[in-house]
Amino acid sequence: MIHCEGLVKIYKAADLEVFALQGLDLHVEAGELMAIIGNSGSGKSTLLNMLGGLDRPTAGSLVVDGKDMLKFSERDYVRYKRESVGFVWQNNGRNLIPYLTAQQNVELPILLQGRRKKERARELLEAVGLSHRAHNKLQQLSGGEQQRVAIAIALANQPRLLLADEPTGSVDSRMATQILELFRELNRTLGLTVVIVTHDPELARKVDRVVAIRDGKISSEMLRKGSYLQELEAMAEGEAAARETHVEYAVLDKAGRLQVPAGYLDTAGFKDKRKVRVELEDGRIVLSPPEDA
Repeated sequence: MIHCEGLVKIYKAADLEVFALQGLDLHVEAGELMAIIGNSGSGKSTLLNMLGGLDRPTAGSLVVDGKDMLKFSERDYVRYKRESVGFVWQNNGRNLIPYLTAQQNVELPILLQGRRKKERARELLEAVGLSHRAHNKLQQLSGGEQQRVAIAIALANQPRLLLADEPTGSVDSRMATQILELFRELNRTLGLTVVIVTHDPELARKVDRVVAIRDGKISSEMLRKGSYLQELEAMAEGEAAARETHVEYAVLDKAGRLQVPAGYLDTAGFKDKRKVRVELEDGRIVLSPPEDA
């Protein structure tokens, strides 16, 4: 579904250039549910904006759903945003029109497609568990219910790719779990590819694959040891809920470079070191701090 190769994004202001992405490589399979994590300024929101057709890459390769986005015209971008991708924002002010009811909010993008709006809107609200709130204004809905309406709107154009930017940032932990379960259900029943950007490690722990971005590049990937269902069964049987659920892998680029996962260098005594010793021992590559002079 998503193929990024050497993706670069440079923002220019006066004589200043800022590299938001510095040769990022990422591949996401069709039908995958995954999360992207990273500190503020790491480049994760920049990547999401380009996947959503809201921003243009500067260089590299970006192919989404078989479409080469570096070759897009403005008309291509409009068609892509209408037909291929759905977006859910953290701030409901970007998702919803406050003076419309839940159903009217969902009907609006369907109207732009020229489809039968009322029936389709009711189907979408039922899919997100809000058919009983269809005629409520937004101020009558909780934050979690508003976010469910936003998800229904994102599904209105029948996208193959759903992008969510901090979708649980404004709700409590119980509602955050319900929203993630909704994403999981939509992923399973509709075959949607779902990419979630988050800084919440608890949310990231509940998906099968987590990609970490640091300084505009993929620094590591975390893959679940077993299935999510197996984890729930273990928790139900009384096993420790806080046990390690994922295995972390550093990502090696085509030039042989890698970013050591955050925290490892300080723990191993590499703090403030600009060089490391590299040795081959019994088929393993061993990194160690340089010997003192």
